[in-house]
Amino acid sequence: MNARIILTSITFKFKTLFQLPLSRGKRQVLALIYLSFFASFSIAQETIKVSGQENGLVQQGKIKVWQDELSKSSLSEAHEAYIADQYTLFEKNNSTGLMEGALWSHFYLENITDSPITLHLEYVDHQVITLAAYSRVADSSQSFEQIADLSLKEPFSHRPFKHIRFVMETKLEPGQTYEYMVKFGSEGSGYIFPNLRIWSPDNLRSTQIKEALGMAFWIGGFFLMSTFSFIAGIATREKFFYAYSVYALSKTIAWITIFGYTHQFIITQNFHWSYISISGSVSIFFGILFSRLFLQTAKYTPRTDYIMLFMMANTGFLFLVALLKLKALAIISITLALLMYPVLFIAALNRWFQGSKESAVFAVAWSFLAAGMVVQALRDLGFVEHNFLNYYWPPLASYTEMVVIMVAMGLKVRLLRKQKIAAERKYRQELEQSKERLEILVKERTRDLEQEKVKAQLEACTDSLTGTRNRRSFFAESEKLLQESKMRDFSVSLLMFDIDHFKRINDTYGHAIGDEALRVFTKVIAEKIRGTDIFGRLGGEEFSLLLCGTKEHALQMAERLRKDISDIQIDTPKGPLQFTTSIGIAHLCKEAVIEELLNDADKALYVAKEAGRNKIIEYPSI
Repeated sequence: MNARIILTSITFKFKTLFQLPLSRGKRQVLALIYLSFFASFSIAQETIKVSGQENGLVQQGKIKVWQDELSKSSLSEAHEAYIADQYTLFEKNNSTGLMEGALWSHFYLENITDSPITLHLEYVDHQVITLAAYSRVADSSQSFEQIADLSLKEPFSHRPFKHIRFVMETKLEPGQTYEYMVKFGSEGSGYIFPNLRIWSPDNLRSTQIKEALGMAFWIGGFFLMSTFSFIAGIATREKFFYAYSVYALSKTIAWITIFGYTHQFIITQNFHWSYISISGSVSIFFGILFSRLFLQTAKYTPRTDYIMLFMMANTGFLFLVALLKLKALAIISITLALLMYPVLFIAALNRWFQGSKESAVFAVAWSFLAAGMVVQALRDLGFVEHNFLNYYWPPLASYTEMVVIMVAMGLKVRLLRKQKIAAERKYRQELEQSKERLEILVKERTRDLEQEKVKAQLEACTDSLTGTRNRRSFFAESEKLLQESKMRDFSVSLLMFDIDHFKRINDTYGHAIGDEALRVFTKVIAEKIRGTDIFGRLGGEEFSLLLCGTKEHALQMAERLRKDISDIQIDTPKGPLQFTTSIGIAHLCKEAVIEELLNDADKALYVAKEAGRNKIIEYPSI
């Protein structure tokens, strides 16, 4: 029969006792019998038998609990609620889930030995903020005695036992049964595990030492992984190594804070629950950041990357609400973060399917951690019972995850090395090909430069309008010819041309026709002279021609050119254009230079113009 049904039946019969047609004395005797039976039944339901050799026995199925929603009830009010049968049997070893206020528990311990014993009662988790405990001998009229008044906010030195979780001591006389009232406070919303572990002092001390040694090994491993990753980051210049280094370090800080070592050894005064959330948010943030860099989700799995960015934003929100000490929001945020851990496992699987072998190792590593984190969230919510495995699974999974990820990073480095070697080989090939292409380009460029040089030289000595030599080129080439004539003793003559009335041509027909007249004039002369003759434009409508040969040859050439030029006819919009030229001739004497020849020819040309133009005038030899 259900315990509550039995108790209800007993209570009903006790109420109907006084309605029976019995004498007052008989009613009192029956009442004492019923009360004794009721008390014995109730105590039997909640009594835990102890012998002083306990090794972490949990009060599973032996306690009753009552929620004090405002967390303002006194001990007497809580006990009155128990007497009024407002407590319910808490049969499972799990969390209450997210709840408001405080939780009171009630249970009995019975010393079944013939000797007094001392026991230590340890809270099973690390999330409760305050714990107050009271005890008295069962079925006695004495008042409850307070045996514990513990708070996370108090200095660690105030704890009677230097343990990372709340521990209180109780003493039981031989054969006695003791009644206990325990208040678990979360200061607002929180998760509460109302069970306590029962230890003998020696067994608790031994277990505490083993736990501390295991934690020291665990922390040392994290520090080594953080250091190795930082050195690898310097050596390889890969960002994910730096992210992993910070991740390992932040995870170390988070777990030692969660388990209470930060309170015990670092922040011994004014510790606050928000430090747990803050350190957890930083650790989760860098874990996601490392995963994004390692898996390259932004590049290869952008949709999953958006979810991971949301997870990082959630850790930022958690950090903020923890700073503001908004506990309910912090609890919701951290629970959401833990439940979303499998997203990173899915991202790793996607990358593995895309051909990234190191992502397969990452997926295996992260599966341990993701499972642990999800179980922790479900344990906190009360869906999974609290036990040794799921309590230590998250930190052990974190360690396993980081060790396996180190292997994954080793594979990643190996892949990067292969890629680097392949890239260097390809670079050398491309360098050799580039060298060949460069040599071809250099040759082509050299050829082009030579052509440009020739072109530039030609342009430098050529008149841009007529295509014949310009003044500078004419003087340079003429000096060479004069020097050669002096050395080889042959005759040289210089002819200076001027187009008659050229200004009138420009004014009448326009400069375009004038330019065309200059070009046609130049073409006619260039077609009649020899390759050894030097012809050039001195400026405007003045041209010069240096000839090798006798005076007679020079005169004949001049006359022929004068006649050919007078035959030129250019069609224009205003009718045909014809023009003539005046020519002055000077002959070389032995000591003359080109300037003197030009001066003499210019004088002769002036005379030709004064004589009516279209004339040839020879300057007399000196």
